[in-house]
Amino acid sequence: MQTKTPILPILFGFLVMGFVDVVGIATSYVKSDFGLSDTLANLLPMMVFLWFAIFSIPTGLLMARVGRRNTVVLSLAVTLVAMCIPLLFYQFTSVLLAFALLGIGNTMLQVSLNPMVAAVVSSDKTASVLTLGQFLKAISSFLGPLIAGACASFAGDWKGIFLVYALTTLLSAIWLLTGVHEQKIETEIKTTFGTVCALFQDAYIRLLFLGILVIVGIDVGLNTTIPKLLMEKLDLPLAEAGLGSSLYFSARTIGTFIGAFLLARIASHRFLLYSMLFAIVAFVGMLLADSLWLLSAMIIIVGLACANVFSILFAAALGHLPVRSNEISALMVMGIAGAALILPLMGIVADSCGQVAALALLLIGLVYLAYVSGRLKKSNPL
Repeated sequence: MQTKTPILPILFGFLVMGFVDVVGIATSYVKSDFGLSDTLANLLPMMVFLWFAIFSIPTGLLMARVGRRNTVVLSLAVTLVAMCIPLLFYQFTSVLLAFALLGIGNTMLQVSLNPMVAAVVSSDKTASVLTLGQFLKAISSFLGPLIAGACASFAGDWKGIFLVYALTTLLSAIWLLTGVHEQKIETEIKTTFGTVCALFQDAYIRLLFLGILVIVGIDVGLNTTIPKLLMEKLDLPLAEAGLGSSLYFSARTIGTFIGAFLLARIASHRFLLYSMLFAIVAFVGMLLADSLWLLSAMIIIVGLACANVFSILFAAALGHLPVRSNEISALMVMGIAGAALILPLMGIVADSCGQVAALALLLIGLVYLAYVSGRLKKSNPL
């Protein structure tokens, strides 16, 4: 049921959620600042995403005790501390600690913020609002490298981005505390680690969990492999081929903006089915194309088609058992970490058979998501 709880302070939290992607540009700066090898520099992304597997379920348990809003505020507090550490102590070990805390804070934020949205909007609008949140997150991620570059150019120190992020995080916490009342969780079910894991016995939850794992794997796989595909097919240098990832990311950002409006008018299961049909056709075209313009067009279509899948699946999971939304959110976020397993498998196939064969694995995932669209509960009015 829709409430009078203001949505803007909650949506503002999605901007903070996008701060986690600063690890991309930060890795390059930290590697240069400390003269690190690729092996050591790559510890930074691992420090961030490791916690999705470790802290997702504990955060779900925490929400059952202290409430969603308080959990979000706690996640913002952890993020604020993470942002302050590089400003006060800039050493490689302190940066590792900062990004570990950033990963923990972001895990807590993703687990708690999504069900908070579901609690304050009507069920048929959840996918649309979550998609709007993902659009704000994408904008935040897009601005990160620009802010770091501006700080380096005008202030002489790229680390100024952490000050910007710290102040924004503090603003988000204050707005949430003053603008949103505590969300009470009405359930007679005592939340434990066992009750969370027991949700896997629900076939619908398993279906959606695997869907989350697949779409995140597709997203990460494409972002990583598109430059390699362009280099293999068109013999482009890395500097030019890398723009393929930017093209895909830009298409996804535009897709979430469009999806926020369309999902308010089109049933989620139909939207997902049409999106996956377009994605499958464009993906096959991308594998077969041998010209830059055609490849670019197919990459854009795939990005647009995949932009809203995560929000649709997450909303469907939260709507399946609303009284168990905390636990369900924890499981879905844990699926983000599981998607990392897809990359090593793609690497093995790429080494043996090339980038086209590696990307073909992701095509199987798109087919699975098309299957999921037929199994979604048809709760929307259209």
